[in-house]
Parts: sequence; C-alpha cells; structure tokens
Amino acid sequence: MENIAQLKEDLYDILVSVSSREDCKILLDDLCTNKEVEQMAQRAYAAKLFLEGKTYAQITEEIDISSATLSRVSRCINYGGGGYAKFVKRDV
Repeated sequence: MENIAQLKEDLYDILVSVSSREDCKILLDDLCTNKEVEQMAQRAYAAKLFLEGKTYAQITEEIDISSATLSRVSRCINYGGGGYAKFVKRDV
C-alpha cells in the first residue's frame, strides 16, 4: 500500500481536477458523508464571518457550531496556511 503522504498528494490532484460546481458536488457526495460536507460548509461559513470581523458570540448566534470547531477555524485563520483568507469570499 502507498504511504499516506502519497495518498494525500493523489487526493490533492483529484481536487484540483474538479472544474465545475456540479462536479465538486458529485465528488464530495461520493468522497464524504453528508454530515462531513455539512461540517465543512459550517467551517467555511464561520471563516467567512470571522474574516468579516464577526465575534465568536455573533457567529455562534448565527450558526450552530461547536466552540471547539469555531476555535479551530479561528486558529487556522490566524496561524494557518492562509487557505480561508485566499478562498473564502467575504461580503465586506
């Protein structure tokens, strides 16, 4: 079996090959459970709200997300690789 690093590289190649919203939906529906997709959507939305300057309290008032997940999203925004800032659209 290939090592996990190579498997992750293969997954990244699959993800960058997606060229439409419909293809993305089809892939995520096969790759993830509905709950996993919902959780990723919540994280992305929480990141959007953080990037717009919303507080923890405002975000938890707007969406049902655990404080641990919200804290992780905040850490990723502040100390992560910049993915949220680069790819999550803001309404600001």
